[in-house]
Amino acid sequence: MKWGMPWPGTVLAQQCEEAGATAFCAGEFVDASAYVTASEMAHATTAARIGPGIAYAFARSPFVHAAAARHLNKIARGRVFLGLGAGTGRMNRDWFGVDSSHPAPRMRELVSCIRAFLTAEDYQRITFDGEFYTVNARIQAPVMGPIDIPILLGAFNIHMIRTAGAVADGVLGHGLFTDRWWNEVVDPQLRLGAERERRDSAGLLRWGWVITAIDDADPQRAIEDARRQIAFYLTVKTYDSLVTLHGWQDEVAAIRREFASGDPRKLGNHVSEEMLWSMAVCGDAGQAREMLSNRRRLPELAILSPPAFLVSSRRRANYCANVLAVVSEMGVFQ
Repeated sequence: MKWGMPWPGTVLAQQCEEAGATAFCAGEFVDASAYVTASEMAHATTAARIGPGIAYAFARSPFVHAAAARHLNKIARGRVFLGLGAGTGRMNRDWFGVDSSHPAPRMRELVSCIRAFLTAEDYQRITFDGEFYTVNARIQAPVMGPIDIPILLGAFNIHMIRTAGAVADGVLGHGLFTDRWWNEVVDPQLRLGAERERRDSAGLLRWGWVITAIDDADPQRAIEDARRQIAFYLTVKTYDSLVTLHGWQDEVAAIRREFASGDPRKLGNHVSEEMLWSMAVCGDAGQAREMLSNRRRLPELAILSPPAFLVSSRRRANYCANVLAVVSEMGVFQ
Protein backbone atom coordinates (compact mmCIF):
# COMPACT_ATOMS: atom_id res chain seq x y z
CA MET A 1 0.00 0.00 0.00
CA LYS A 2 1.30 3.43 -0.93
CA TRP A 3 0.80 6.20 1.57
CA GLY A 4 0.66 9.95 1.83
CA MET A 5 -0.53 12.69 4.18
CA PRO A 6 -2.51 15.85 4.31
CA TRP A 7 0.09 18.60 3.97
CA PRO A 8 2.11 18.53 7.25
CA GLY A 9 4.41 21.45 6.47
CA THR A 10 7.73 21.64 4.66
CA VAL A 11 10.08 20.07 7.21
CA LEU A 12 7.95 17.04 8.03
CA ALA A 13 6.93 16.58 4.40
CA GLN A 14 10.55 16.31 3.31
CA GLN A 15 11.12 13.68 5.99
CA CYS A 16 8.00 11.87 4.81
CA GLU A 17 9.29 11.83 1.24
CA GLU A 18 12.53 10.27 2.45
CA ALA A 19 10.46 7.62 4.26
CA GLY A 20 8.49 6.80 1.11
CA ALA A 21 5.45 9.08 1.08
CA THR A 22 4.08 9.23 -2.45
CA ALA A 23 1.45 11.99 -2.18
CA PHE A 24 0.40 15.07 -0.26
CA CYS A 25 -2.93 16.85 -0.50
CA ALA A 26 -4.76 19.78 1.04
CA GLY A 27 -8.37 20.64 1.66
CA GLU A 28 -9.76 24.11 2.07
CA PHE A 29 -11.89 26.28 4.29
CA VAL A 30 -12.72 29.93 4.70
CA ASP A 31 -9.12 30.67 5.71
CA ALA A 32 -7.24 28.25 3.44
CA SER A 33 -7.17 27.62 -0.31
CA ALA A 34 -6.33 24.13 -1.52
CA TYR A 35 -4.54 25.53 -4.56
CA VAL A 36 -2.41 27.96 -2.55
CA THR A 37 -1.36 25.12 -0.25
CA ALA A 38 -0.69 22.95 -3.30
CA SER A 39 1.74 25.60 -4.51
CA GLU A 40 3.59 25.35 -1.21
CA MET A 41 3.67 21.57 -1.64
CA ALA A 42 4.97 21.86 -5.18
CA HIS A 43 7.89 24.05 -4.10
CA ALA A 44 8.79 21.99 -1.03
CA THR A 45 8.75 18.45 -2.47
CA THR A 46 10.70 16.67 -5.17
CA ALA A 47 9.02 13.37 -6.02
CA ALA A 48 5.62 13.00 -4.34
CA ARG A 49 2.33 13.69 -6.05
CA ILE A 50 0.76 16.96 -4.92
CA GLY A 51 -2.64 18.54 -5.36
CA PRO A 52 -5.88 19.74 -3.84
CA GLY A 53 -7.72 17.07 -1.98
CA ILE A 54 -10.29 18.29 -2.11
CA ALA A 55 -10.97 21.62 -3.78
CA TYR A 56 -14.59 22.71 -3.95
CA ALA A 57 -15.47 22.01 -7.55
CA PHE A 58 -18.37 24.36 -8.22
CA ALA A 59 -16.85 27.34 -6.40
CA ARG A 60 -14.55 27.83 -9.40
CA SER A 61 -15.04 27.80 -13.16
CA PRO A 62 -13.41 25.10 -15.33
CA PHE A 63 -10.96 27.75 -16.54
CA VAL A 64 -9.84 28.60 -13.00
CA HIS A 65 -9.31 24.93 -12.08
CA ALA A 66 -7.38 24.27 -15.28
CA ALA A 67 -5.24 27.41 -15.01
CA ALA A 68 -4.29 26.51 -11.44
CA ALA A 69 -3.42 22.97 -12.54
CA ARG A 70 -1.24 24.22 -15.39
CA HIS A 71 0.51 26.65 -13.05
CA LEU A 72 1.22 23.90 -10.53
CA ASN A 73 2.53 21.68 -13.31
CA LYS A 74 5.14 24.30 -14.17
CA ILE A 75 6.50 23.94 -10.63
CA ALA A 76 6.02 20.20 -10.09
CA ARG A 77 6.00 18.80 -13.60
CA GLY A 78 4.31 15.44 -13.88
CA ARG A 79 3.42 15.31 -10.17
CA VAL A 80 0.12 17.20 -10.03
CA PHE A 81 -3.36 15.75 -9.47
CA LEU A 82 -6.72 17.41 -8.93
CA GLY A 83 -9.02 16.17 -6.20
CA LEU A 84 -12.44 17.77 -6.61
CA GLY A 85 -15.54 17.56 -4.44
CA ALA A 86 -19.05 18.91 -4.83
CA GLY A 87 -19.48 20.16 -1.27
CA THR A 88 -22.90 20.44 0.32
CA GLY A 89 -25.80 22.24 -1.27
CA ARG A 90 -25.94 24.69 1.61
CA MET A 91 -22.24 25.57 1.36
CA ASN A 92 -22.51 26.15 -2.37
CA ARG A 93 -25.57 28.34 -1.99
CA ASP A 94 -24.79 30.25 1.21
CA TRP A 95 -20.98 30.35 1.24
CA PHE A 96 -19.92 30.28 -2.39
CA GLY A 97 -22.96 31.93 -3.93
CA VAL A 98 -23.21 29.35 -6.72
CA ASP A 99 -25.77 26.89 -8.03
CA SER A 100 -24.91 23.26 -7.28
CA SER A 101 -28.18 21.61 -8.30
CA HIS A 102 -27.88 18.26 -10.09
CA PRO A 103 -24.35 17.76 -8.69
CA ALA A 104 -23.46 14.54 -10.52
CA PRO A 105 -24.26 15.71 -14.09
CA ARG A 106 -22.83 19.13 -13.23
CA MET A 107 -19.59 17.49 -12.06
CA ARG A 108 -19.47 15.40 -15.22
CA GLU A 109 -19.54 18.56 -17.33
CA LEU A 110 -17.04 20.36 -15.11
CA VAL A 111 -14.49 17.54 -15.37
CA SER A 112 -14.96 17.38 -19.14
CA CYS A 113 -14.41 21.14 -19.44
CA ILE A 114 -11.31 21.09 -17.25
CA ARG A 115 -9.88 18.25 -19.30
CA ALA A 116 -10.57 20.17 -22.50
CA PHE A 117 -8.41 23.02 -21.21
CA LEU A 118 -5.69 20.62 -20.05
CA THR A 119 -5.47 18.66 -23.30
CA ALA A 120 -5.69 21.54 -25.77
CA GLU A 121 -2.88 22.19 -28.22
CA ASP A 122 -1.50 25.68 -28.80
CA TYR A 123 -4.05 27.90 -30.58
CA GLN A 124 -6.69 25.15 -30.53
CA ARG A 125 -10.22 26.43 -29.96
CA ILE A 126 -11.65 24.95 -26.77
CA THR A 127 -15.37 24.32 -27.02
CA PHE A 128 -18.00 22.78 -24.79
CA ASP A 129 -21.76 23.18 -24.96
CA GLY A 130 -23.55 21.57 -22.06
CA GLU A 131 -26.46 22.14 -19.73
CA PHE A 132 -24.33 23.73 -17.02
CA TYR A 133 -21.19 24.97 -18.77
CA THR A 134 -20.56 26.60 -22.12
CA VAL A 135 -17.02 27.29 -23.33
CA ASN A 136 -15.83 28.78 -26.60
CA ALA A 137 -12.23 29.83 -25.97
CA ARG A 138 -9.41 30.44 -28.38
CA ILE A 139 -6.20 31.10 -26.47
CA GLN A 140 -4.05 33.23 -28.76
CA ALA A 141 -0.74 32.47 -27.09
CA PRO A 142 1.69 29.52 -27.23
CA VAL A 143 1.07 28.51 -23.63
CA MET A 144 -1.05 25.39 -24.00
CA GLY A 145 -0.10 21.87 -25.07
CA PRO A 146 -1.62 18.74 -23.53
CA ILE A 147 -0.60 17.78 -20.01
CA ASP A 148 -1.57 14.65 -18.08
CA ILE A 149 -3.09 15.59 -14.73
CA PRO A 150 -5.28 12.95 -13.06
CA ILE A 151 -8.65 14.22 -11.86
CA LEU A 152 -10.10 12.37 -8.87
CA LEU A 153 -13.52 12.94 -7.36
CA GLY A 154 -14.34 13.00 -3.69
CA ALA A 155 -17.29 10.74 -4.42
CA PHE A 156 -19.52 9.06 -1.85
CA ASN A 157 -22.99 8.47 -3.28
CA ILE A 158 -23.49 6.06 -6.15
CA HIS A 159 -24.26 8.78 -8.70
CA MET A 160 -20.99 10.64 -8.07
CA ILE A 161 -19.03 7.37 -8.01
CA ARG A 162 -20.52 6.49 -11.40
CA THR A 163 -19.55 9.96 -12.62
CA ALA A 164 -15.98 9.29 -11.52
CA GLY A 165 -16.03 6.04 -13.47
CA ALA A 166 -17.45 7.77 -16.53
CA VAL A 167 -15.23 10.84 -16.88
CA ALA A 168 -12.62 11.10 -14.11
CA ASP A 169 -9.42 9.21 -13.35
CA GLY A 170 -10.58 7.77 -10.07
CA VAL A 171 -11.92 8.49 -6.60
CA LEU A 172 -10.50 10.05 -3.46
CA GLY A 173 -12.40 8.16 -0.80
CA HIS A 174 -13.69 9.63 2.45
CA GLY A 175 -12.18 8.67 5.81
CA LEU A 176 -15.38 6.77 6.64
CA PHE A 177 -14.94 4.32 3.77
CA THR A 178 -14.84 0.77 5.11
CA ASP A 179 -13.64 -2.40 3.44
CA ARG A 180 -17.25 -3.28 2.62
CA TRP A 181 -17.96 0.17 1.18
CA TRP A 182 -14.97 -0.13 -1.15
CA ASN A 183 -15.86 -3.67 -2.20
CA GLU A 184 -19.65 -3.56 -2.31
CA VAL A 185 -20.32 0.00 -3.42
CA VAL A 186 -17.31 1.85 -4.82
CA ASP A 187 -15.93 -0.86 -7.09
CA PRO A 188 -19.28 -1.91 -8.65
CA GLN A 189 -20.42 1.68 -9.21
CA LEU A 190 -17.06 2.73 -10.66
CA ARG A 191 -17.28 -0.22 -13.01
CA LEU A 192 -20.84 0.64 -14.02
CA GLY A 193 -19.96 4.26 -14.74
CA ALA A 194 -16.93 3.23 -16.75
CA GLU A 195 -18.76 0.56 -18.74
CA ARG A 196 -21.44 3.03 -19.79
CA GLU A 197 -18.68 5.07 -21.46
CA ARG A 198 -16.83 1.99 -22.72
CA ARG A 199 -13.96 2.64 -20.35
CA ASP A 200 -11.96 0.07 -18.36
CA SER A 201 -12.44 0.64 -14.63
CA ALA A 202 -9.40 -1.46 -13.76
CA GLY A 203 -7.10 1.46 -14.47
CA LEU A 204 -9.02 3.97 -12.35
CA LEU A 205 -7.28 5.27 -9.24
CA ARG A 206 -8.66 4.30 -5.84
CA TRP A 207 -7.12 6.67 -3.33
CA GLY A 208 -8.60 7.48 0.03
CA TRP A 209 -8.25 9.02 3.44
CA VAL A 210 -7.69 6.85 6.53
CA ILE A 211 -8.36 8.37 9.95
CA THR A 212 -5.03 7.88 11.71
CA ALA A 213 -4.10 8.80 15.29
CA ILE A 214 -1.04 7.06 16.72
CA ASP A 215 0.51 8.03 20.05
CA ASP A 216 2.58 5.66 22.18
CA ALA A 217 2.69 8.27 24.96
CA ASP A 218 -1.10 8.58 25.23
CA PRO A 219 -2.79 5.89 23.13
CA GLN A 220 -6.15 6.31 24.84
CA ARG A 221 -6.38 9.96 23.85
CA ALA A 222 -5.50 8.98 20.27
CA ILE A 223 -8.32 6.44 20.29
CA GLU A 224 -10.75 9.00 21.70
CA ASP A 225 -9.76 11.53 19.04
CA ALA A 226 -10.36 8.95 16.30
CA ARG A 227 -13.74 7.99 17.77
CA ARG A 228 -14.78 11.64 18.00
CA GLN A 229 -13.78 12.31 14.39
CA ILE A 230 -15.82 9.36 13.16
CA ALA A 231 -18.80 10.52 15.20
CA PHE A 232 -18.53 14.09 13.93
CA TYR A 233 -18.60 12.91 10.32
CA LEU A 234 -21.71 10.85 11.06
CA THR A 235 -23.68 13.78 12.48
CA VAL A 236 -24.85 14.51 8.92
CA LYS A 237 -27.16 12.30 6.88
CA THR A 238 -24.87 12.25 3.86
CA TYR A 239 -23.38 8.95 4.95
CA ASP A 240 -26.57 7.16 5.97
CA SER A 241 -26.26 4.57 3.21
CA LEU A 242 -22.95 3.42 4.70
CA VAL A 243 -24.53 3.36 8.15
CA THR A 244 -27.38 1.22 6.83
CA LEU A 245 -25.00 -1.15 5.06
CA HIS A 246 -23.31 -1.92 8.38
CA GLY A 247 -26.39 -1.78 10.60
CA TRP A 248 -25.09 1.09 12.74
CA GLN A 249 -28.35 3.04 12.90
CA ASP A 250 -28.66 2.89 16.70
CA GLU A 251 -25.14 4.18 17.29
CA VAL A 252 -25.57 6.99 14.80
CA ALA A 253 -28.93 8.00 16.27
CA ALA A 254 -27.22 8.34 19.66
CA ILE A 255 -24.42 10.38 18.09
CA ARG A 256 -26.93 12.81 16.58
CA ARG A 257 -28.87 13.17 19.82
CA GLU A 258 -25.64 13.95 21.64
CA PHE A 259 -24.61 16.45 19.00
CA ALA A 260 -27.96 18.23 19.13
CA SER A 261 -28.24 18.55 22.89
CA GLY A 262 -25.11 17.38 24.64
CA ASP A 263 -21.38 17.84 24.95
CA PRO A 264 -19.58 17.38 21.58
CA ARG A 265 -16.62 15.96 23.46
CA LYS A 266 -18.80 12.94 24.27
CA LEU A 267 -19.73 12.14 20.67
CA GLY A 268 -17.12 9.42 20.43
CA ASN A 269 -18.70 7.52 23.32
CA HIS A 270 -21.32 6.24 20.89
CA VAL A 271 -18.82 4.87 18.34
CA SER A 272 -18.64 1.12 18.81
CA GLU A 273 -15.49 -0.98 18.65
CA GLU A 274 -16.72 -2.41 15.36
CA MET A 275 -17.09 1.07 13.90
CA LEU A 276 -13.67 2.15 15.17
CA TRP A 277 -11.86 -0.88 13.78
CA SER A 278 -13.68 -0.59 10.47
CA MET A 279 -12.66 3.00 9.82
CA ALA A 280 -9.61 4.06 11.83
CA VAL A 281 -5.99 3.29 12.63
CA CYS A 282 -5.35 4.47 16.17
CA GLY A 283 -3.85 3.87 19.59
CA ASP A 284 -0.23 2.93 20.06
CA ALA A 285 1.95 1.59 17.26
CA GLY A 286 1.15 -2.00 18.16
CA GLN A 287 -2.59 -1.51 17.93
CA ALA A 288 -2.17 0.50 14.73
CA ARG A 289 -0.36 -2.46 13.20
CA GLU A 290 -3.13 -4.81 14.31
CA MET A 291 -5.87 -2.56 12.95
CA LEU A 292 -4.13 -2.38 9.61
CA SER A 293 -3.67 -6.13 9.43
CA ASN A 294 -7.39 -6.60 10.07
CA ARG A 295 -8.33 -4.41 7.10
CA ARG A 296 -8.84 -6.34 3.89
CA ARG A 297 -9.43 -3.44 1.53
CA LEU A 298 -7.48 -0.27 2.17
CA PRO A 299 -7.20 2.27 -0.66
CA GLU A 300 -4.35 1.80 -3.10
CA LEU A 301 -2.92 5.08 -1.85
CA ALA A 302 -3.88 5.84 1.73
CA ILE A 303 -3.84 9.44 2.90
CA LEU A 304 -3.08 8.92 6.60
CA SER A 305 -5.07 11.76 8.09
CA PRO A 306 -5.01 12.81 11.75
CA PRO A 307 -8.33 13.74 13.37
CA ALA A 308 -9.25 17.42 13.27
CA PHE A 309 -12.50 17.74 15.24
CA LEU A 310 -11.69 19.26 18.66
CA VAL A 311 -8.01 18.46 18.08
CA SER A 312 -5.46 21.26 18.36
CA SER A 313 -3.07 22.01 15.53
CA ARG A 314 -0.21 21.02 17.84
CA ARG A 315 -1.73 17.61 18.53
CA ARG A 316 -2.43 17.09 14.82
CA ALA A 317 1.20 17.87 14.07
CA ASN A 318 2.19 15.36 16.75
CA TYR A 319 0.03 12.68 15.13
CA CYS A 320 1.66 13.38 11.76
CA ALA A 321 5.11 13.07 13.32
CA ASN A 322 4.08 9.81 15.00
CA VAL A 323 2.92 8.36 11.68
CA LEU A 324 6.31 9.23 10.23
CA ALA A 325 8.06 7.61 13.19
CA VAL A 326 6.04 4.42 12.79
CA VAL A 327 6.74 4.28 9.06
CA SER A 328 10.44 4.98 9.49
CA GLU A 329 11.12 2.74 12.47
CA MET A 330 8.72 -0.17 12.02
CA GLY A 331 7.57 -0.09 8.43
CA VAL A 332 3.93 -0.46 9.46
CA PHE A 333 2.65 1.22 6.31
CA GLN A 334 5.20 -0.16 3.87
